Amino acid sequence: FTQPLMYKNIRSHATTLDIYSKKLVAEGVMTQGEVDKTKADWRSRLEAEFEAGVGGYKANKADWLDGKWAGLKAADLLEDPRRGNTGVEESTLKEIGKKITVVPDGFRIHRTIQRFLENRAKAIETGKDIDWATGEALAFCSIVMEGNRVRLSGQDSERGTFTQRHSVLFDQEDESRYTPFNHVAANQAHYEVLNSSLSEEAVLGFEYGYTLAEPNALTMWEAQFGDFANGAQVLFDQFISSSERKWLRMSGLVCLLPHGYEGQGPEHSSARLERFLQMCAEDNMQVANCTTPANYFHILRRQLKREIRKPLILMTPKSLLRHKRAVSRLDEMSAGTSFHRVLQDDAETQENEKTKLVEDSKIRRVILCSGKVYYDLFEEREKRGVDDIYLLRVEQLYPVPMKTLVQVLSRFKGAEMVWCQEEPRNMGSWHFIEPYLEWVLNQINATHRRPRYAGRPASAATATGLMSKHLAQLKAFLEEALG
Repeated sequence: FTQPLMYKNIRSHATTLDIYSKKLVAEGVMTQGEVDKTKADWRSRLEAEFEAGVGGYKANKADWLDGKWAGLKAADLLEDPRRGNTGVEESTLKEIGKKITVVPDGFRIHRTIQRFLENRAKAIETGKDIDWATGEALAFCSIVMEGNRVRLSGQDSERGTFTQRHSVLFDQEDESRYTPFNHVAANQAHYEVLNSSLSEEAVLGFEYGYTLAEPNALTMWEAQFGDFANGAQVLFDQFISSSERKWLRMSGLVCLLPHGYEGQGPEHSSARLERFLQMCAEDNMQVANCTTPANYFHILRRQLKREIRKPLILMTPKSLLRHKRAVSRLDEMSAGTSFHRVLQDDAETQENEKTKLVEDSKIRRVILCSGKVYYDLFEEREKRGVDDIYLLRVEQLYPVPMKTLVQVLSRFKGAEMVWCQEEPRNMGSWHFIEPYLEWVLNQINATHRRPRYAGRPASAATATGLMSKHLAQLKAFLEEALG
């Protein structure tokens, strides 16, 4: 339409095939008859291949599950809850604790890191107050002990963005490096951690490709803050969320995206959870927002302890890394334990809690939530002395644990149901989870068939940049949820 003269010249120009054929004939390399026969033979071959393809070829879902993928299978939507055998003997965990909290003789460690290692050793030995980073360390080290590689790349991943991981230690005199996780057992697999550049698309693309080649390695990409993932959005849209459906290519990639509203402003609060949930369908990936180190431990190990591989998008904590309540016991990671897609109220399951809940029939409201906001709700409920509101955590947002929600919420058929989140109304989990919750409430014949929303109002930006406004919003939605 716009370049008619150019197209006229192209149409009148001899093709490459014609020019080359005439050259071969002119030089006596081939006769015109031989050229015509070669062209006809190739055309016949193309026609035969086309007919074979049109004739009803159907891809075999397992036709590429060989080599390193041997023994794995495509997931079945109707199969079991996929817990996997993720628990580890307590004695093994304690042995790991002893190995990762010491350094070689003569290694001059920073005194702050020395205290860090001493506190970690004490927590593992006593089996109490296991924090987030220690739960992660036990997951990584138990995996390499079992012969599977662990690979983690991201911005400041060796130390951890929030100075929580310290998986590589530095001599304070000569800057020599020591990686404790590579010294837990004689025949262990390798733990590899890499500080990457601020080039999210390139690094995430490499790690995604790595998972296709190494399905038996735990491969993770970590954003410095969760919203840094937007620099790699094309990888999530075109590959991670849909490669199994488009190309029968499974991936066990784990994306660690720090997420949580703590007044740090619009660029450091949200990992854009809603975007990942919007992409969820047809059992394509897993999205979770865990609240305990034990659940984090299990969900990491679960990636390798099943016969299937699915991408895992994890909202990871910031302030919860050092929150006094966000701790676990060692026996919650021991043999026979597993990942919980839904976690019950700590006031019901933990000993020595101030809040003593009334019996199920007298619970007037159930607040469902996910992630850090649970601890805001828990502390505010305790402060108010409320005993008839139940807090239920949805740790795995997709696939939605429908059967478990039916089972748990059937205890509270007469209660009002509220979904509480710290993200604005147009973000977070609300618009994704609401129809699922409505289905559950109808299944149990609940008095209130639709959940109510409690959280920040809709917003153009992910979060406010003013701490005073952040705290005012927090106070307002806690009143909306608990009042």
